[in-house]
Amino acid sequence: MTSRLMTASRAPVRQSSVRAHNLALVLQIVANSPDPISRAATAAASGLTRATVSALVDDLIAGTLLTEVEPAPRNRAGRPAAGLRLAPDGPAGLGLEINVDYRAACVVDLTGRVRHRLLEPGDQRPVDAATALAGLSRLAREALRRAEADGLTVAGAALAVPGLVAADGTVRIAPNLGWHDVAVGDLLDGLPVTVDNEANLAALSELGAGDLPPSFVYVSGEIGIGAGIVLDGTLFRGVRGWSGEIGHLAIDPAGPPCRCGAQGCLEQYAGQEAMLRAAGVATVAELAGADLSVAGQALGTAISAVVNLLDIGTVVLGGIYAPLLPRLREAIGAEVDRRVLTADWSAIELRAARLGPDAAMRGAAGAVIRSVLDDPAGWLARDRP
Repeated sequence: MTSRLMTASRAPVRQSSVRAHNLALVLQIVANSPDPISRAATAAASGLTRATVSALVDDLIAGTLLTEVEPAPRNRAGRPAAGLRLAPDGPAGLGLEINVDYRAACVVDLTGRVRHRLLEPGDQRPVDAATALAGLSRLAREALRRAEADGLTVAGAALAVPGLVAADGTVRIAPNLGWHDVAVGDLLDGLPVTVDNEANLAALSELGAGDLPPSFVYVSGEIGIGAGIVLDGTLFRGVRGWSGEIGHLAIDPAGPPCRCGAQGCLEQYAGQEAMLRAAGVATVAELAGADLSVAGQALGTAISAVVNLLDIGTVVLGGIYAPLLPRLREAIGAEVDRRVLTADWSAIELRAARLGPDAAMRGAAGAVIRSVLDDPAGWLARDRP
């Protein structure tokens, strides 16, 4: 008797699947090349024949995923080959974010350039989820209008939220927004919108923006505190996709109550509002001259627990922590040196995030771009207007 496993392993590979794989391979080679790359060099890197690569490239150019650029002059015989690069007028990603004190949107093109950025400050806690999402929808529509005026086609949207997001996009809980089991729904009349945790998206954005090692923890400091855990270049989500809730690690089990229902969470010592209260100032800008030792000690305690558990060597501080790192570093470092078992012979690197407060929404837009780069065949097969 033939087993199901054997039957499946001998199933023929469809020609369309081979083409989809090869399209993605060629597109990724061009995307990962620091300079425009020729068709011949792409063929050599892919292992495909020049004729196959040329046909695939023609399809990718017709689908506005690649463009050819004139080669730079050179001082040797022979006509230099034209180079390939991602098309700046190709599909774009719409990144959305809703946080406690603002909502935001940005449009990022295929090359990673931010084409439009919109930000509306305002406390989202007094309104219900439906009202907050309606405001975000209006902002998103304005971003789409501007993208269309640029001649861009938005391939999809992703939304960053400060909470636990289920696989179907339901926001199970966002304590600082007061959301419980919120289904985002159809924000943009049929344009697909995925939903993810803001720290996860920010971590992926930072991974693509700089010279970070393949494993690190990104700690996002806003009114709430979240973390994105990247291991070997891949986001670690946990069993249900809810990893990274560093803001609710207990600093003192008998400490002040937290919005999550527990006591003494990190957010009550190092969250934005806690820092403002402790410093006796009204704005984040004023924190640059304040004593932040309490917040630094709490952050150092939480970071030490994460490092001891995961054996991570680099911690990236984002959100309001990025500009405040010079004020926080000493207190964080003292706790890390005291609490991390390996600190004596393996130093922990603390870095400020490069993308600052835009990291989450840029990461959301980047998630859309990555989906196109991973499946160009899907983009080429879409219904054209």
